[in-house]
Amino acid sequence: MEMTRKQELAVIAEKIRLGVIEATHAAGSGHPGGSLSIADILAYLYFEEMNVNVENAKDENRDRFVLSKGHTAPALYSALALKGFFPVEELLTLRKNDSRLQGHPDMKGIPGVDMTTGSLGLGISAACGMALAGKLNNKDYRVYTILGDGESEEGQVWEASMFANHYKLDNLCVIIDSNGLQIDGPVAEIIGPAPFEPKLAAFGYNVITIDGHDLDQIEAAFRAARECKDRPTAIVANTVKGKGVSFMENKVNWHGAAPKDADYLVAVEEIKARIGG
Repeated sequence: MEMTRKQELAVIAEKIRLGVIEATHAAGSGHPGGSLSIADILAYLYFEEMNVNVENAKDENRDRFVLSKGHTAPALYSALALKGFFPVEELLTLRKNDSRLQGHPDMKGIPGVDMTTGSLGLGISAACGMALAGKLNNKDYRVYTILGDGESEEGQVWEASMFANHYKLDNLCVIIDSNGLQIDGPVAEIIGPAPFEPKLAAFGYNVITIDGHDLDQIEAAFRAARECKDRPTAIVANTVKGKGVSFMENKVNWHGAAPKDADYLVAVEEIKARIGG
């Protein structure tokens, strides 16, 4: 990737992280840890990879995105706001009464949201349906979905994977946010689904493993996904829960806890230092 563009995307990722911190702090609740871990992937998807239409959010030819791990909505909202689907200032209404930005994405009320999600495991099934519809209707759009590694303990994830392979959904790209932590603790100690790669390959995926914070690797993975034919792609993105905020990194207690005032000030200072403002 050209260095200037990589720097631009890195700044966008940091702005997504800033939006996560500001929104969850204002709400006094939310899920910052897993939101921060997907910021780099969302930056690349929305500002480089996907064909999305801000003026016509329901354009039938747009690429689709499903946040299967719906509790990390603050990251998606931040990306959508930066893209221009709604004002960035609206992030501060997260989870407030009468706000359209609730704890999980709502396709009926939020521009740019393609699927309402929340119950873990359901999002990938919806993404499969969208991808199959694209095939049946001879559309060129692609479908992307992000799952959590803890979410991948759900049986429905693997049922959907069989479906994706059976229908040769090469327009589907599944991203596993493998940050190693879920609400109850380390994923490996709960019902650890690892190793992902041989399991995903056995279910018919074209499997790619990357550092989910390395934009060059992210770019190469999505390019390879586009080039793969006759089967879906799964990208195992090894990430850090709470990435970008020193005291949140690899700390399970930040899975679903909002930063208090003192923590908020430290987090914002760290992120703005990398943005350069």
